[in-house]
Amino acid sequence: MTPTLEHEEIRIRRGPRSGLPLIVAVHSRALGPAVGGCRLRRYDDWRGGLEDALRLSEAMTYKCAASGLDFGGGKSVIVLDGPEHATPAPELRAAALADMGEFIASFDGTYRTGPDVGTSPADMAVLRRSTPYVHCLPEEHGGSGDSGGPTALGVLAALRAGVEHVFGAPSFTGRTAVVSGYGSVGARVAAGLAADGARVLVSDVDDTKRDAAQRAGFGWIGPEEALVTAADILVPAAVGGVLTPDTAARLAVRLVVGPANNQLSDDTVADALAAQGIVWVPDFVANAGGVVYTLGRESDGLDHESAVRRVEGIGDTVRLLLKSGNPLREAKERAVERCSAAR
Repeated sequence: MTPTLEHEEIRIRRGPRSGLPLIVAVHSRALGPAVGGCRLRRYDDWRGGLEDALRLSEAMTYKCAASGLDFGGGKSVIVLDGPEHATPAPELRAAALADMGEFIASFDGTYRTGPDVGTSPADMAVLRRSTPYVHCLPEEHGGSGDSGGPTALGVLAALRAGVEHVFGAPSFTGRTAVVSGYGSVGARVAAGLAADGARVLVSDVDDTKRDAAQRAGFGWIGPEEALVTAADILVPAAVGGVLTPDTAARLAVRLVVGPANNQLSDDTVADALAAQGIVWVPDFVANAGGVVYTLGRESDGLDHESAVRRVEGIGDTVRLLLKSGNPLREAKERAVERCSAAR
C-alpha cells in the first residue's frame, strides 16, 4: 500500500470584489511553510476547483519532500465558475487577483504561492501588493521570473537518468520521443531532446501550434495518437490523469517521464506500467525543477548557477529511485519519512 499524508487545512471563500470562489488547500507544513501555485481556471462549479486544490497540494508536499526542500505543499485556485467567465474580462481578472492576494495574506506566510495554470509572473506582482509571500515575480520586480525553464531543465535531467537506466547510456541519440503537450515547458523539453540527438514527435490539442512545432524541426501527430505511437520515450507535458488502466495498456514505449502533474489516474497504474516493462518516473520528482530553482534563488539566496546545479540534482534522485524497483513507492516513503521525522 502506497503511504499517504492527510491535508492539514482547507479554506474556501467568495471573493468580495470578484464574486468568484477562492480556495486554498494546505496539505502539509511539517517541513516548513506550504508552497504551491495559484491556478485560475474555468470549472463547472467550485467543487472542481476544490478537487484540483486537494490533489495538487498533496503532490506539492511529495515534490518538496522528495527534493529535499524544507517546505510543505499547498495550492490556491480561483474558480471561474460560469460560462460567461471562460475568458474573464480584465476587470474581473484584476478583482480576482486582488481578492486572492488578501486571502493569501491571511495565512501570514504559512502558505506561499507562485504562478500556475492561468496565471503568470506579472500576476504575481499583483498579488505582491497584498502579501510578501509570493514567488516568481518578473525579474524587474526582484523575482526569478518564469519557472518554465528550470522545470524543463529538471525534466531533462530526469529523462537522462531514465534513459541511462533503461537503455544503458544517458544520451537521447537515436531515440524517438513523443512529447504530448507543446506548451512552454513541453516545447523546451522537446528542444532539449532534439539537441541531444533524439527524433521528436509532438502533439497538442491546439492545432495552431503545429506550424511552430514543424518549424522547430519536430514531427507532428494528433493528440489521439500520442499515447499509442510506438517510440522509446513518452513525455506527458499537458493535463493530468492521462495515464489510466486503459491508456497504460496501449502504450508502446519503454520510458515515461514528463512535466505534467498527477499523470496517473490512481497509483495502481504505476504497477500496471511496471508489469508491462515500462519505467515511469514519478511526476512530482521529474517536474520539481521550477520549485527547486525558485526557492533556491528566492529563499536560500543562491545565484543562478548554484540553483541550476540543484535542479540538475534531480537526475541523481531519479537514479536512486529507479534502483529501488518501485519508484513511486520509494519516493512517497521517503517523503512520508521526512515529514514524520519533522513532526
